[in-house]
Order: sequence, then structure tokens, then C-alpha cells
Amino acid sequence: MPTNPLTWMIFLPLLGAAVILCLPRNAHQLIKSVAAAATVPPLLMAFSLFQSFDRTIADMQYVTKIPWIASFNIEYFIGVDGISITMVLLTALLSFICIFASWGIEKAVKGYFALFLLLDTAMMGVFCALDFFLFFVFWEVMLLPMYFLIGIWGGPRREYAAIKFFLYTMVGSVLMLVVMLALYFYNDPHTFDLLELAKRAPTYSATFQRFAWLALFIGFAIKIPAFPFHTWLPDAHVEAPTAISVILAGVLLKMGTYGILRINYPILPQGTLEFAYWCLVALGVLNIVYGALCAMAQTDFKKLIAYSSISHMGYVMFGMATFTSQGIDGAVLQMFNHGTVTAMLFLLVGVIYDRAHHREINGFGGIAGIMPFYTGWTALAFFAAMGLPGLSAFISEVLVLLGGWRYYPVMTLIAASAVVLTAGYMLWTMQRIYLGAPNEKYLTLPDISAREVFTLVPLGILVVVLGVYPQPILDLIGVSLHKLNEVVLSAGQGGPLASTGTPPIVR
Repeated sequence: MPTNPLTWMIFLPLLGAAVILCLPRNAHQLIKSVAAAATVPPLLMAFSLFQSFDRTIADMQYVTKIPWIASFNIEYFIGVDGISITMVLLTALLSFICIFASWGIEKAVKGYFALFLLLDTAMMGVFCALDFFLFFVFWEVMLLPMYFLIGIWGGPRREYAAIKFFLYTMVGSVLMLVVMLALYFYNDPHTFDLLELAKRAPTYSATFQRFAWLALFIGFAIKIPAFPFHTWLPDAHVEAPTAISVILAGVLLKMGTYGILRINYPILPQGTLEFAYWCLVALGVLNIVYGALCAMAQTDFKKLIAYSSISHMGYVMFGMATFTSQGIDGAVLQMFNHGTVTAMLFLLVGVIYDRAHHREINGFGGIAGIMPFYTGWTALAFFAAMGLPGLSAFISEVLVLLGGWRYYPVMTLIAASAVVLTAGYMLWTMQRIYLGAPNEKYLTLPDISAREVFTLVPLGILVVVLGVYPQPILDLIGVSLHKLNEVVLSAGQGGPLASTGTPPIVR
């Protein structure tokens, strides 16, 4: 019997999916209850990991390493450090919440919840895998349920959105596969062990690192999504069911930046230093401004939130490339904070869509007078997305800007100025939907329900608590990120950027 809690967290949802497949097709309530029950133990284990995680060491913890396909040196190798533990916590929480956000699903209930639990297993596996082959398997398994969850339970253009998502992500997967095989055969003895591949980083030639880094970056940039690989995201968000939009923005986008930190940084550190400015700093700032401008132009409420995600993920790209403790800590904190804030936003869009059956911003008006409790929750989420001091997104964005100022002052000023754009489209949306005279068509809309509040409460608590006291997450990530920074910058001393004055770690 496996004793590692990570193994249980990965595969208990899969066990839940198997149980659901054995249930009668019409037993909707039982199916939903089993799905909810399958996400509770991983959430409780996530809380236990948070409490017992040793914040003073940078090495992997809760490690299990078992031969899987021994003839090719492929292993079931899992573990977490400060970088991945936050994503494991976020995945467990959002998966649990999204089951209850999916309670209104009535179409092919058995298939929906089985696929959702399969998706949960794949997401958790990506963040725990320390074998490149295992990482790739979980990454690919994730595509299948997401494709069907959008393509079957989505909106009117669901097939188009699902195929576009699948094709874009498959292109990235092909590039990732090529690099994985190149690393495997480059080393002797051959290995997929990510930690061992990182130890052998000094043996990789500069040319190899350049091509491998760029190929991996494109694969991960599609998932972030970074401009110009972003066009699949608005379509996928608009057509996806509410809970799937939450997972897409809250967890899947983070896999792109997580992959860069887990694979590109330690295994290809010279390539990281060489391409950090143009591929992460410049492109990240472009994402921030471009995403905000696109959001301001939207008339669909859900598409506006989708473009805001592109903008906010730009802060993650910018911060992780500053190679300062403030910047990279802020980037990973932003990954977590954006996951909670954007989850609230998509859940709130789903509330109004379930009642009015449309998302046209100009088709509402005066909702605050009709649904005051719902409007209060929306105001909290909007202010958090704007980076209001005292709410979680503020501290992560400020840390990114602090980290970027010393070495990239111009880019930092551009990124900081985008806060005005964010406030502009958020407040304008608030005005058009919630303020003014009530729309007579919606005078009888019911306010937010107890089930909907249940999905929002844990997210709201995190937004407020981490806005006032972010230290619990910073303590989790700090030591691991400090070590990662040292690995990358030390490689620059003898690598292709040795003469460029790479910035030191600032503490």
C-alpha cells in the first residue's frame, strides 16, 4: 500500500471516476456525491502537507521513487518542493470547489464528473512528477478530459473551441516530446530523472541549450498563454462550463510558468539567462499591457475575464525573469493569488449567466439593486483583480515590480502603468452591469444561493488573509526559489552570458 500522501492525492480522484463509471446513469445525486467525496481527501491531505512541510530546506519532500519501465530507466518519481507545493494546494482546493460549482450540470452527468476527476488526477500528477516521462504522461492525459469537457458541455461554439485548444496544446506537446527525447539520449546513462538532468546541466553545450530552451518555452508559452500563442484561450473560456473555466484559468495556465521553473530553469540555465529578457521580461510586459487593452474592448463578461488572465499572467513571466528574490517570489505568489482571484471572477460570471442566460455587459444594468449580496462578492473579486492594497494580488504584483525595478526600470514603469488599465476595465464593467437604474427584465432575479456562496467563501478568505499577511505562502516558496535562482545565476558565470553582467540575487 502506498504511504506517500502525494500518491493518494493523485489517484484518489481517479478511483472516484472508476466508481462513478460503475453507477447507474440516472443516479445524478449519487454521482455528484461520489465526485465530491473523491475531492475531499486530497483537500484534507493538502492542508496536512501545508502544516508539515519543512520550510527550511530546498530539497524535494514526500518523495517516492519506484521503477516503472525499468528497461528504459523510466520511474514513478514524485515529490514536492516549495515551488510545487503551492500549486498542489491550489489544485486540491479548486477541484473541490468546482465539483460544487458543477452541481447544476444535468447533461450526461456521469460522463462529466468522471472526466472531471480524471482531469484532477492529471493536474495533480503534473505538479508532483519528477520524472520527465511521467510529467509528459500526466500533461497529455490532461488534454483528453479538457477537450471533452469543453466540446460536449460547452456553449454554442464548443466544438471549435475544444479543437482549437487541443491543436494548440498538441503543438506544444510535440516540442516538449522532442526536447524530452533529446535530453534522454544526450545523457549516458539515459535518464528521464529531472533532478539528475539538472545535475548534468554543465555538460550541455550552449547550442543544445538554446534550441532545447526555445522549444520548451514555446510549448509552455502556449499554456500560459503568452502572446502570440494566446488566441485559443478566449474561445475556450467563453465556451467552457463555469467550473471548467475556473480550472482552466486557476490551474492550467499556471502549468506553463511552472514548467519553465521546473524544467527550463534548472536543466537549461544558460539558455534561461540568454533568453530571459526577450522571452520572459519583454513578452511578459507585452502580455500585461496587451491583455488589459483587449479586456477593455470586450462586451462579453466572460471574455473580459479571460483577457484579464492573459494580462495578470504577464506579471508572473516578468517576475520570474528578474532573478531577484522579490521578483521570483512575487511571480510564484502571483501564480497562487491569480488562481484564487480569477476563480472567484469566473464563478461570479457563472452566477449571473445561470440567471440571465447571457453575458453581454451592456445588456444588464442596476444588478446591485436586484442582487445586492451577489454584487458585494463581485466587488471583492473586482477590487482584488485590480490589485487593491489589502487584497492578495496587490502584494504579489508589488513584489514583481520591486524585483524588476533595479535591472529593468523602463519595463517596470510600463508594467506598473497597466494597473490604470486594469482599474479602467474593471470599474467600467462594474458601472455597466451593477450600477445605475435596474433593468426591468431582471427585477425578479434571485440573489446568490447558499451553494454558490459556499464555493466563494474559501476563495474570499484567502484573498483577504493573503492580502494582509502573505507570509505563509512566502515561507513555503522562499528557500526553494532562492536555490533555483542560485543555480541559474551560477551557470551564467561560465556560460554564454558570463560577460553580460547578469544581475545577482538581491535580498
